[in-house]
Amino acid sequence: MIQCENCQYFHRDEDGRVSFTCDPFSTIVEPECLQKWQLLKTNQLVAGYQAMLKYYQKLAPMQEKMMKFMEREIDDMNESEKWKLDEDEDDDWPTVP
Repeated sequence: MIQCENCQYFHRDEDGRVSFTCDPFSTIVEPECLQKWQLLKTNQLVAGYQAMLKYYQKLAPMQEKMMKFMEREIDDMNESEKWKLDEDEDDDWPTVP
């Protein structure tokens, strides 16, 4: 089995980051290359998901404040329009004989 470091599609930049230019549909050298490529892509998906979760965790306090504010506004709106819906309030007023 060929090691990735010895493959023609392996590249390392000056910062030490590794990149592969292999294409699973045309430039696979060995069957193990496809398995490695799948592992790399799975790791990229997991890293992207973790970054998204970190972003959502930063937004969570702001979303919570917004939801509380919206609930207060809706409650205030319902309270201010309550007089329109309460038709039974007329019966509570004392009648003058």
